[in-house]
Amino acid sequence: MAVVRAADAMLRSLGGAEVTLLIPQMGMPNDPSAQLGLVDPGVEEVRLTPVVVRNLATASAGPRRRLEFLLPATAISEELSSRNVASALAFFDSALGVVFDGELFHVEGVATEYFAGMAYLYRVAAVD
Repeated sequence: MAVVRAADAMLRSLGGAEVTLLIPQMGMPNDPSAQLGLVDPGVEEVRLTPVVVRNLATASAGPRRRLEFLLPATAISEELSSRNVASALAFFDSALGVVFDGELFHVEGVATEYFAGMAYLYRVAAVD
């Protein structure tokens, strides 16, 4: 747990930005229009903080902007338990995107940093 607390402190001291994950809502009304796919279930905004945002290099023919979001394991574990999600990777796979500084980014990949078998940091790469 000491590494997890140290990662939280490091992320707070290095910037402590906030990002919003857009997660699709699962509840649908029980009427024929919903069964035909005519109803948009909407999205839920999940705010995560503290986050450190880093610019990543992009290829000349690739996306316009590529960012890496460093997220603490404590913030993710709170969301996993409140949503009854099995793993952090499943949580990030279900995300429709990441909103940072008013812009929507597509999640490109997720890497987990471990120490002594315990996750302490998530690296989320996202493109514009």
